[in-house]
Amino acid sequence: MYARTSVTTAALLGATALLLPGCAAATTPHAGATARPAARSGGAAGGSADAPLVIAHRGASAYAPENTLAAVDAAGDLGIDWVENDVQRTKDGELVVVHDTTLSRTTDVERVFPGRSPWKVKDFTAAEIARLDAGSRLGARWEGVRVPTLKEYLGAVEKNRQKLLLEIKGPELYPGIEGDILRVLRQEGWLDSAHVEGRLVVQSFGAASLRAVREQRPDLTTGFLGTPAVADLPAYAAFADQINPVYTALTGDYVAAVHRLKGPHGKPLRVSTWTVDEAADAVRVAGLGVDGIITNRPDVVRDAVG
Repeated sequence: MYARTSVTTAALLGATALLLPGCAAATTPHAGATARPAARSGGAAGGSADAPLVIAHRGASAYAPENTLAAVDAAGDLGIDWVENDVQRTKDGELVVVHDTTLSRTTDVERVFPGRSPWKVKDFTAAEIARLDAGSRLGARWEGVRVPTLKEYLGAVEKNRQKLLLEIKGPELYPGIEGDILRVLRQEGWLDSAHVEGRLVVQSFGAASLRAVREQRPDLTTGFLGTPAVADLPAYAAFADQINPVYTALTGDYVAAVHRLKGPHGKPLRVSTWTVDEAADAVRVAGLGVDGIITNRPDVVRDAVG
């Protein structure tokens, strides 16, 4: 049963692959990768001048169960500074870290609660979700991995001295979730100047959700997930510091159009693209001038783009 608070590099070398929807599978960390301590570089709004920032999608989710503390630790053991997650709200108001709006793909909810179809996150209490196994479907070594609360997740990221790209998932399903998230961030010390200025970005597909975040905390860095038309970019620049599009249709002209605009903090907009898992794709989007690459295989991307 998985019971450790971190994942060693040796364990990663034997990790079972996690196949995410629309993403390539991986069975082990990139052969050229070596264990490194948590990196110390990269600001909240983008990568260095030399290479894009590498952001571990749902943690190092090619090597450990996605959006779990194990995936946070896996990214840390690979020396990855930034992790991305997805936050939703339970029936009784707890914030949990899980990607899908249902629990069936990533947990054993259908076995534990067979009569509760369609198993939506918002229909379960925090105590019920805490009973679910979020790891054993990937193999016996992950048995016992749980869906973490946001508080637990923040603790793991803090322990590893990492940084967080936090996605508000399906905000239309959870009215007022922005205030709930900000409250937990505040309680856990994530809204002090050090975190706000260099260790936290809040993103969403929901423009209204990002506007709500800015109304309550205008100092936060925010990112819009999607690819707005170039003509519409100035409207997004009013509330988003980043435009974060899927990589498949990304062009250099689009990246340049984003970079020409300044966001609400008076700085040029940045671009972090998702979800890039192959070295060739990483090299291509880096050549387009993106500031960040969101990936399930952060070691592969890091080694490809330097």
